[in-house]
Amino acid sequence: MSQARDVVEVIARALVDEPEVVQVTETEQRGVAVIELFVAPDDLGRVIGRLGRTASALRTLVGVTSEYHDFDATLEIREPPV
Repeated sequence: MSQARDVVEVIARALVDEPEVVQVTETEQRGVAVIELFVAPDDLGRVIGRLGRTASALRTLVGVTSEYHDFDATLEIREPPV
């Protein structure tokens, strides 16, 4: 697990109303770490934010953290599977 994954998990749990539903997974595809953030459907708007600003800020933090630790990463925000 990377530091970027930990950053996303801590921030997402602080943003949402249902922190127990938050799940963060990390996989690697073509040399890039893909961090998937799963939140409750009601919390999806909180994580995305107005005009996507919160999601953009999360993606920026993932980029900065991954660059600092010398790897490539991207963030995808999803609803948990039903």
